[in-house]
Amino acid sequence: MTTSTDPAHRTLHLALETDGAGAHPAAGHELSDTSHPTDPPDRGVGPGGLRRTVTAAETAGFTLVTFADEPLPPDRGGWRLEAGTRAAFVATLTDRIGLAPTLHTTVTEPFHLATQLAALDHASRGRAAWVVGAANGPDAQATVGAVPLDDQALRREIADVIDTARALWDSWEDDAVIKDVPTGRFLDWRKVHHVDFEGARFTVKGPLITPRPPQGQVVVLAPAGSGADSRADIALVTAPDAEGVAASAAAARQAGAPLVFAELEVALDAAVPAAERLARLAEAAPWPPAGRLRHVGSPTELTGLLGELAASVDGVRLHPAVLGTDLPVITAQVLPALAAGGLHRPPRPGATLRDTLGLPRPANRFAATATTTS
Repeated sequence: MTTSTDPAHRTLHLALETDGAGAHPAAGHELSDTSHPTDPPDRGVGPGGLRRTVTAAETAGFTLVTFADEPLPPDRGGWRLEAGTRAAFVATLTDRIGLAPTLHTTVTEPFHLATQLAALDHASRGRAAWVVGAANGPDAQATVGAVPLDDQALRREIADVIDTARALWDSWEDDAVIKDVPTGRFLDWRKVHHVDFEGARFTVKGPLITPRPPQGQVVVLAPAGSGADSRADIALVTAPDAEGVAASAAAARQAGAPLVFAELEVALDAAVPAAERLARLAEAAPWPPAGRLRHVGSPTELTGLLGELAASVDGVRLHPAVLGTDLPVITAQVLPALAAGGLHRPPRPGATLRDTLGLPRPANRFAATATTTS
C-alpha cells in the first residue's frame, strides 16, 4: 500500500479538478487579463487548454485529474466538452496520471456509463476513474424527461448504478478473450456472464460489450455521506476547516471507504497577492462558499496545510481558483516541497491508477463462482 495509518509514513495523493478556467466563477476574466494576445481562443476550455493543463499536472506528479460535468451548460456561461470525451482525449497523450470524469447516475444509462468507463480504462491502459455525480435538480432531470428524486430514492439510485457498473465490469472474466486462431474463436462464451440486475428505476441484463477493464474495476470516487462510502474506492470529504475534514474522514472510513480525499479550494500568491486577486475577481462575480476547505495565501502556507491534512486523509483534490495562475505556482513550489519532505511521490510511468493508490486489483466475482461450482 502507498498509504499508512502512521502520518510519518504517508504518501499524500494529489488530484486536480480541471474543469473550465478554474473554480472561481470569474476565472475566465483573470485569464483574459493575463493571456498573451496570441494565445488560442479555446484557452482553458477547449482541447488545447485541456492538453496543456493535464500535461502540466502529469509532469508535476499529480496522482489524477478530474473533469467536472453537468447535464446543463456551465452556470458561468460558455460551453464545455462532455467529461468522458475530455478524459478520452487525453488518455493517449499521458502515461501515468489517473483520469476521472464526472458521470451522473441520475441522467446516464448505467449500461452506457459502465461501457464508457471500461473503454477509458482500456484506452489509458488502466488509469480510469469515475467521479460519481448525482445531478437532481428539476432542469437536470428534465434533460431525460424525469423529475427530481427524494433523498431516499436518490441514495438508492446512486447505489444501484454503482452496483450495476461494478457487476458489468466483472461480466467478462479476465481470460474470456482467447483469440484462438486455429478454431476461429475470439472468446470463450462460458466466461462472459449476464448480470441480471434489477434496480428501482432500471434493469440491466448484460453482459458488457467491452472486455473487463485492465484494472478489473475502475476506481470509483464518491462524495462522502452520499450512501456510497462502502461502494466507492475513494470518499470525497467536504468540510470548511481541517477539524471538520478529520471528523468527516473518520466517519467515511467507519462507513467503509478504503481511501479518503479532502476537497480544497486554493487561491495562491503569484505576481499579485491572492487576496488582491480575489478582490479583483469579485468585481466580476462572487465566489460563494461551497462548504469546502479554502486556502487563500502563500504556497508555503498551503504546503503546511497539506502536511496537516495528511494526518487524517489519504489525498486532497485541489480546486484552483484560476487554473492558469494557480496551477503553475502549485507545480513549481508546492509539489516539490511536499516531495522534499517525503510526503508526495509521483506515479511511475505505466502504473495503473490502482497501483499508484495502493488499491488491490479485485477478483472477478463470476470467476470465483465458477471455481466454487465446478
